[in-house]
Amino acid sequence: MRDLGVGFGYLLKGQRWVARRGRSYGLGLLPGLITLVLYAAALVALALWGEDAVTWATPFADDWSSPWQGLFRGFLTAVLFALGLLLAVLTFTAVTLLVGQPFYENLSEQVDAAVSPDGTAPQSALPLWRELWISARDSLRVLVRAGLWGVLLFALGFLPFVGQTVVPVLGFFVTGFFLTEELTAVALQRRGVELRTRLTLLRSRKSLVWGFGTPLGLAFLVPFVAVFLMPGAVAGATLLARDLLGEENADDGSAPGGEADTEDVTL
Repeated sequence: MRDLGVGFGYLLKGQRWVARRGRSYGLGLLPGLITLVLYAAALVALALWGEDAVTWATPFADDWSSPWQGLFRGFLTAVLFALGLLLAVLTFTAVTLLVGQPFYENLSEQVDAAVSPDGTAPQSALPLWRELWISARDSLRVLVRAGLWGVLLFALGFLPFVGQTVVPVLGFFVTGFFLTEELTAVALQRRGVELRTRLTLLRSRKSLVWGFGTPLGLAFLVPFVAVFLMPGAVAGATLLARDLLGEENADDGSAPGGEADTEDVTL
């Protein structure tokens, strides 16, 4: 249980870290804003035409009497939108990280240097195009895993009582795990840690991962919140990645290099 609190603590520390660096925080909002506009358009389209899609997919219910046809298709429409929202939460981080890859990479390096006892940060020897390719490839592989979980939870949602109580809770924990994977990938990929090893590390400390990712996933459900939390989430995930690897921290971000430059405090 202690790891749950530690994971949540990293989430808060990451937000505080970027709050002291106004310029970096301001730049970090741009990728999230771009991604948010794209996802909002997709969810609006799903809300407008989701019922038509359900009607097309359930021709066997055309002859059902009222009110069963409306209840059945209304339930499926609601579940379809909920699934779309879940996938949006799961993939928002990956897409935003791809859009803002150079910035978030630099932000993660700043956090590493700030908490490292010698003031240095691990550097990637790969060119930017190679890092983008690896990030996109790994994000797709994670998305497939998350999608399989989404389909399973969608199916379980039809179970009486369990589908309305247990399944949503499981969904938030699944979301938290994959959100944490995407965010820690920034720091771990820079260290040359492969996806399979990253997943093994995260599974070995599930409570830590859930303490960080599950509250973040819940917060991401609130409109626009994800945009404002992304820079701090990357910073916090870097601290979490150091914990997973057993790396020593100097003073949780306050030294060396932990204090914000005067230039960085203003946007």
